[in-house]
Amino acid sequence: MFEYLYRDAGNFKARGELLLEGRLEDADLSLLHSRFENGEHFIAEQIGVPTLYEALWQQCESGPSEEMDHVWHEFSEVRAATAEDFTRLKLWGLAKDLRTNIVNVDAWKLQLSRNWEL
Repeated sequence: MFEYLYRDAGNFKARGELLLEGRLEDADLSLLHSRFENGEHFIAEQIGVPTLYEALWQQCESGPSEEMDHVWHEFSEVRAATAEDFTRLKLWGLAKDLRTNIVNVDAWKLQLSRNWEL
């Protein structure tokens, strides 16, 4: 499971999780942290991960805000999937493909984010 979140400037959060096939080992996680901005931030659109902006806006019954929203998603953790995870989530993809998407980022391109224009 790849767990991540979107946290706006007001510290309101929407959480996301991806059911992955395969494993990410400790060495992989160290590599990912080294690639993320400040060890944890990433542009979801750049690595093909579903964005969480809309989920947060629905939770807060709001819309995009120039004052509250930004481009970054935040890595939370990688963990083993539970039986419940397998019943409630569709397989998103391969762990190695997500790793490759992250490792292939030379520089985070803020303009790829839907929130770039805010």
